[in-house]
Formats: sequence, C-alpha cells, structure tokens
Amino acid sequence: MSLLDSHLELDSQVALRPEPFGALAYHYGNRKLIFLKHPDIVRVVRDLDGITCLADVLRRCEIDERRWPSFESALGSLTESEMLHEHEVAPG
Repeated sequence: MSLLDSHLELDSQVALRPEPFGALAYHYGNRKLIFLKHPDIVRVVRDLDGITCLADVLRRCEIDERRWPSFESALGSLTESEMLHEHEVAPG
C-alpha cells in the first residue's frame, strides 16, 4: 500500500510550535525534535486526522500533485520518527 492511501495522524505525544520557517515538532515520549521547514508541510500535518487518506488531505490542502512525492518522503520520515502514525481504518 502506498503512503498516499494511508490514514495518518499526529501522535498524541507530539507538540507543534509555530515558527517563521514552518514549525518545530517535539515528541515528548522519545524526545525527538524535528524542524518542519515549510508552511505547506505544517498545514498538511495539522490537517491529518487519521480518517482521511493522505491523498485526500493533500488535495484538501491544495498541494499540487507534482509536489506529492516530496510530501510522501517527508511524511514517511515523520512516520519513521514516530511523529506520525497510521490509524487503522476498518473496511467498509
């Protein structure tokens, strides 16, 4: 399954602090600090709800499809860092 089909959400232990360049993401559980270096990525991360697939979130945030691969890469890294996690959606 592609990350675009995933239902991601911000981990409950993560706080986002707005910054002029984007935001700082801090995970209180594993103490990781990550710089989100663009306002568009911050907008997408804030819009992740665990219900809507990533492709639909990118559309809702009006991210040009040509930019989707870079968002997939960035959000994949955030998932590996435990800032985001996939919410299991029941079929149906």
